[in-house]
Amino acid sequence: MDPITHTMLGVTLAQTGLKQRTALATSTLVVGANLPDLDMLAYFWGGETALGFRRGLTHGILALLILPLLLTGLMLFWDRAVRKRRGGKAPAVARQLLLLSYLAVATHPLLDFLNPYGMRLLAPFSYRWFYGDTLFIIDPWVWLLLVAGLWLARQGPGAARAALAISATYVILMAGSNLVARAFVKRSLQAEGIVAEQVMTAPLAVTPFERWVVVADSSGYQVGMLNWFSRPPLQLAPLPYDREPPQEVAELVVRERRAGRFLSWARFPYFVVDAVGSGSRLHIGDARYGVDPLDSWAAISVELQSEP
Repeated sequence: MDPITHTMLGVTLAQTGLKQRTALATSTLVVGANLPDLDMLAYFWGGETALGFRRGLTHGILALLILPLLLTGLMLFWDRAVRKRRGGKAPAVARQLLLLSYLAVATHPLLDFLNPYGMRLLAPFSYRWFYGDTLFIIDPWVWLLLVAGLWLARQGPGAARAALAISATYVILMAGSNLVARAFVKRSLQAEGIVAEQVMTAPLAVTPFERWVVVADSSGYQVGMLNWFSRPPLQLAPLPYDREPPQEVAELVVRERRAGRFLSWARFPYFVVDAVGSGSRLHIGDARYGVDPLDSWAAISVELQSEP
């Protein structure tokens, strides 16, 4: 999810009464809720490097054990070295900071798992991607619920707790909607004699009743929309691009570092060759985020040179 959602969740958790547990409780919850996104620093080494690295090491199971310890140590250092010298009263309680750190850090990969971008939960032991396909990466309804809870929390922690409960209910309903949508797409394809190898029914921004659908089968990809209020609800069309790199450039793709990093992240990669031979250009995109390799953030262009 986006940093605003992570931050608001940390603040909302604090308003449920957790901020009363110890000094620096709110700061710990907010920082912890965002801490795994330290891997955003990878963007300094380029977009493809970031795609190959992000939502892995700092979001994996080992990070969930180590990051809270580091955060607790940082907060205790700040409490002793800075806050106490500025006239802080009761010192922060290490045990409470540790518990809050583990809670806050755990919320981050949980939220990130919910969207189609996915995460690598088992890193560094396995870099397999896991996808929840439950919420769009920026969900305005979650924003609205959390903002309402924070505004009403001035009257007591009950409002913040209610906001979290309603948000959790919304997430559960969206998760159920995804399961129903996937089953519907598979049944529709089976009725046409098509066996789907992979099916994604990704949520869209704002509207919970529409989903972007990508189907991988033996012939390639089919893409389109699922709208429960349309008749028929499912509209699919073949994607006119190769699912695998053409044989003429397959070995070159393997040797191209940028392509390898992008493909380590891509869920539904497709390939378009402008020309084959010296100076040819290969476009690689990911169908979950668009189908135009020249007008999508989830696409790269690679200059290819044939072997002399």
